[in-house]
Amino acid sequence: MASSAKKADIGLIGLAVMGENLVLNIESRGFTAAVYNRTTAKVDAFIAGRAHGKNIIGTHSPGELVAALERPRRVMIMVQAGAAVDAVINEIAPLLEPGDIVIDGGNSLFDDTTRRVRELTKKGLLYVGAGVSGGEEGALKGPSIMPGGNEAAWPAVKPIFQAIAAKVEDGSPCCDWVGPEGAGHYVKMVHNGIEYGDMQLICEAYHLMSSALGMEAPAIGEVFTRWNTGFLDSYLIEITSHILAYVDPETKRPLVDVILDKAGQKGTGKWTVQSAAELGVPLTLIAEALFSRCISAQKDERVQASTLLAGPKPPPAPNQAAVIDALEEALYASKLVSYAQGFALLDAMARESKWTINRGGVALMWRGGCIIRSAFLGKIRDAFERDPKLPNLLLDPYFKSEVERCQAGWRKAVVAAVEHGIPVPAMSSALAYFDGYRSARLPANLLQAQRDYFGAHNYERVDHPRGTFFHTNWTGRGGTTASSAYNV
Repeated sequence: MASSAKKADIGLIGLAVMGENLVLNIESRGFTAAVYNRTTAKVDAFIAGRAHGKNIIGTHSPGELVAALERPRRVMIMVQAGAAVDAVINEIAPLLEPGDIVIDGGNSLFDDTTRRVRELTKKGLLYVGAGVSGGEEGALKGPSIMPGGNEAAWPAVKPIFQAIAAKVEDGSPCCDWVGPEGAGHYVKMVHNGIEYGDMQLICEAYHLMSSALGMEAPAIGEVFTRWNTGFLDSYLIEITSHILAYVDPETKRPLVDVILDKAGQKGTGKWTVQSAAELGVPLTLIAEALFSRCISAQKDERVQASTLLAGPKPPPAPNQAAVIDALEEALYASKLVSYAQGFALLDAMARESKWTINRGGVALMWRGGCIIRSAFLGKIRDAFERDPKLPNLLLDPYFKSEVERCQAGWRKAVVAAVEHGIPVPAMSSALAYFDGYRSARLPANLLQAQRDYFGAHNYERVDHPRGTFFHTNWTGRGGTTASSAYNV
């Protein structure tokens, strides 16, 4: 164990909960850390409190922090994404020397990370954008870490990152180099998008059991506890069972029943959907999860609408056990679609940016420590090891058979929700994606005819080679001039 008298192995700026917990994790693995926070009283409180007696050096200025570090200096920034990160970089970069390393461990937009990598490279500094997942507990005990940026920095940060990361059964760390520029933060962004989808799917299953089956929170929690022992085994299913069993000390009711049904979002889900739209990737489930949070935020408007807009007449009481079994299959199949869409987005971004992203390696990094960790992530890694060029997880033999196994229950669950007037936008969009993806022919032929009719946007024909475009004078008044913007 290093003593506090020696220089620190790494410095960290930003002592919010995530920053504090990461530092404590780093120190527990045998490294010495130096810390700085703009409000220096936080430094003093941390050193006197949670860091007391540990190999953690408190500093009161950026210069003092830099002076406390071994070469090459490793400085990790844990502040709010956006302008705050740039402000810290502008303050710390002039104090560093060529070969020193700056690490952003927050949820930065990947484009910002790419820009920072390029800017600091010109100054001789190595920049790393590292996505960190696992929440407060993960930061303290072992998160999933997704580093990307200037690969020359990897040998210097690898020992620390892989030491503090979560480990899976065989001891492999949930951390490896992701790729250049903003690749690390892009992978973390997609992780968060999948997280949005997973959470929404779980909420829809809860809503269906509560509203259609009339089940109380503790009974629903028991269902999730059982599900967590099977193919739905995952962190989010596990904590959902705990949440539903928790009793509010004040009201003696299940706490979930007294929580306001109004959710927010911090931006990573929105970024994921925006990136998918720009790349032309149908990220339908995650988009619906994002917009479900938006409609939940319209609480007052929804309350008013509930008094004015009538839903369907209640159908006959369903068989509770049968609906629960169907829901289990629907939730699982929909989750597989969410991951299939997420990994397809990673592949599209890698092609667009000319990044090399090992999708099987990403699945391994998500097997432990992170919020979306689940039992089937090992199967995802196996799928990409079987076929590194696999275009979609649904085409892998294992996942093809799993979705087909669950298809009947999936459809029954969505039908039950529709009959009861219960919104399941993520679950139903996942099913629509599955049906669309497996369709050799979709009605886009009519859509292209419409576009050519009103905008002369051209179309291709099934009886001519691909890439040959046609325009029809549909009304006899339009002439032969066609738009050059075929893909508008």
